[in-house]
Amino acid sequence: MTASNPTSSETPLIIWAVSDGRAGIEAQVVGLANAVARKRPARIIVKRVGWKSWIGRLPWWLNLAPRSFLTPESDLTPPWPDLWIAAGRATLPLSIRVKGWSKKKTYVVQIQDPRMPTRLFDLVIPPRHDRLAGDNVFPITGSPGRVNADRLAGDLEHFKAELEPLPRPRVAVIIGGKSKAHDLSVERAAAMAREIELPVAQEGGSVMVSFTRRTPEPARAILAARLKHLPGVIWDGEGENPYFAYLAAADYILVTEDSTNLATDAASTGKPVFVLKMEGESLKFRLFHEDLESLGAARPFGGAFHSWQYPPLAETDRAADEVLRRYDERGERPVPG
Repeated sequence: MTASNPTSSETPLIIWAVSDGRAGIEAQVVGLANAVARKRPARIIVKRVGWKSWIGRLPWWLNLAPRSFLTPESDLTPPWPDLWIAAGRATLPLSIRVKGWSKKKTYVVQIQDPRMPTRLFDLVIPPRHDRLAGDNVFPITGSPGRVNADRLAGDLEHFKAELEPLPRPRVAVIIGGKSKAHDLSVERAAAMAREIELPVAQEGGSVMVSFTRRTPEPARAILAARLKHLPGVIWDGEGENPYFAYLAAADYILVTEDSTNLATDAASTGKPVFVLKMEGESLKFRLFHEDLESLGAARPFGGAFHSWQYPPLAETDRAADEVLRRYDERGERPVPG
């Protein structure tokens, strides 16, 4: 899978966006790679790491010859890229060695807290709520994502016929699901549906509902059944995903509290974001939501809609600027041995 920015005759950067292919993780590496490519000509190659058998579950310090245990589909072979942007535990044994394999050509960027010494990477970009610090650490609010003005406008135009007739206020309802810290039971889904239904009905608006792969099927069924009588659309997972179009068309955005990616995407629109409570608790997510609140982007959902304004979150572009700044500076001084 490749993408490019052909707007300049300048030799493009070769960027590998590396993950294990899980949607939420891949969205971060591709989002940051795309942001870099918007600022400088680049060719992006998406790499999905797969491990044979149990090898991928080994701690990074025990996986001593990682390329020997990759599936053929991983395709991690020279020529090596200029920029390696990776995220997720599966990539760690590779990220710490690619500089050696490339004879120091490749600049290595690791997204998220790798939970290992950051000096093993050129740059680490964790969420601020992980409270990681260091000379080569660049914390951001939330996570890198794929939301930008062009993407929103393009997807909105693509789904125009379906979304334009919907009455305002339009409410995008983005539902996550089960994670290490949170869950969405049938009981909580039913209560959530009631919380959403009343203000939409009172204001005469409409809903645009999107679920994720992590949404438990019983919770999905309850929410769809309880909200289907309202004006709007509920994506059933078939056909093209209207997720970005829903964000673009919305006047208000409701997002469950379990996902950094979903809340970051929502806050990147500059529209009022309301956080829906789930079952479970997490200090890191509480700090993340407090960060969004301090920026004026999000508030807990209290059963009513109201408007406010704030500068759209632009952390992905800020991270891309930092990647390019450090990449360029590296060429101005000797690379340490």
